[in-house]
Amino acid sequence: MKRVEILARGDVQRVGFRDAVQRIARNLELSGTVQNQEPYDVRIVAEGDEEALQEFVEALRIEDGPIQVRQLEVRWASATGEFPYFKILRGDWQEELGERFDVAVGLLHRSIVLGEENLIVSKENLAVSRIMLDKQDQMLDKQDASISILQEIKADTSEIGAIREEARRGRDEIISTLKSDRMEEKYERLSQEIAEIKAAIAEIRAKVS
Repeated sequence: MKRVEILARGDVQRVGFRDAVQRIARNLELSGTVQNQEPYDVRIVAEGDEEALQEFVEALRIEDGPIQVRQLEVRWASATGEFPYFKILRGDWQEELGERFDVAVGLLHRSIVLGEENLIVSKENLAVSRIMLDKQDQMLDKQDASISILQEIKADTSEIGAIREEARRGRDEIISTLKSDRMEEKYERLSQEIAEIKAAIAEIRAKVS
């Protein structure tokens, strides 16, 4: 067990610093006291496990809103075991009432700061949303362009189909014509052969007679 005595300087009185010190000490299971020390400082005595005390000292370097710890004077010693728990040693009721009022003002100030920060975040989120909407619009424009291209390709495909159909019909007509020409040639040959047969028969009859 170790003991640490700390003198905190800065904006540490009437800003809720003692309450913060007590909360940190209890979370680390330390015992001791914290009190205002005239004119502007806060005196802290804590006992406990050395590692926890080291963490305690670092946690006291608070710079948040009205609490501004600018300097810590730290002195280490052996624990005495005199403290059953960690508590705030308060002054007279007028001093404590004034401090409570100052703490309330500090909390109000903190709320205003948080409100302003939330407003900034909301504006940033709105800007991001607008950027996302712009990107979505660009994507929709690209989709429209793609659809237009596909429609043009479909129209070209239909035209190609029509050309193919016309070519097929032309081919069929050519084939039909070729077939017709061949039949005519066969007919002429057949007619010629019949004529030759008739002439041969006539010649035979003439010789017989």
